[in-house]
Amino acid sequence: MVDWRATIAESHRGRLGQGIVKELADWLGKQAPDLKGYSASNLWRMKQFYETYVELPKLATLLRELSWSKHLLLLSYCKSEEEKEFYLLSATRGRWSHRELERQIKKSAFERTMLSDIKLATMSRVLPENAAGVFKDSYLLDFLDLPETHSEADLQAGLLLNLRKFLMELGDGFAFVGEKVRVQVGNQDFELDLLFYHRDLQCLVAFELKTGRFEPEHMGKLAFYLEALDRDRKRPHENPSIGVLLCRTKDDEVVEYAMSRHLSPALVTRYETQMIPKALLQKKLHEWNLLLQNSSADES
Repeated sequence: MVDWRATIAESHRGRLGQGIVKELADWLGKQAPDLKGYSASNLWRMKQFYETYVELPKLATLLRELSWSKHLLLLSYCKSEEEKEFYLLSATRGRWSHRELERQIKKSAFERTMLSDIKLATMSRVLPENAAGVFKDSYLLDFLDLPETHSEADLQAGLLLNLRKFLMELGDGFAFVGEKVRVQVGNQDFELDLLFYHRDLQCLVAFELKTGRFEPEHMGKLAFYLEALDRDRKRPHENPSIGVLLCRTKDDEVVEYAMSRHLSPALVTRYETQMIPKALLQKKLHEWNLLLQNSSADES
């Protein structure tokens, strides 16, 4: 029979091997044959769960919000504490299903968000402080199934047809307001491609779509739309509108020059139609972190 005290002691010393776990599962099966969910593999996962989070009390409240099957996904795919915390928070706030959590992990949502926070922090100086983690430097639109050459009308139609998936890619807090939103200034009418509202930032978010490369003159039109939104649509309790230029490609140095004297809350992002390999994103994230560490060391 399994010595419970010895087993627990071994567990705390990190020497609870698979043989002991198998013995414990067999013993539980004989003592309580009607007890389900305590196979050797499940007990091993429970041990992993305990060892993973025992030193992370700040995550205790979040742990209760996810089902056991979702925790198994995190144990299987997530390596670092930061990655686990990211998906715990995102899945809880977004009320992700098991399928959606798995999809976001496989789409490297963590790596892409971390890279975006680093890159956008250096290029967009006019966003509100609480915008960290809200926007991405690139958006994955693999669900559109667009041909390599496509028009802005095709892109817009595809996003509207797959609006739920696009909202999931944007992240928690976004609510759709409208498409081809009419903006009237003087005696002229203009159309804004897509308009959203962000509940946490409490502001309108205007998306302008470009299927080509980012050009500096795009910023002028976006600033014009943001001014019109703030004058005619923004409510007194809301914050200034934010603009997002969603382009097929962009040169980060050109973007930085274009943004250097730009006063409107705006950013330039790109969209991908195919998933970037997770290993490549992890490599880029590692390189950016090293670069930031070296920069901080040089400044000090």
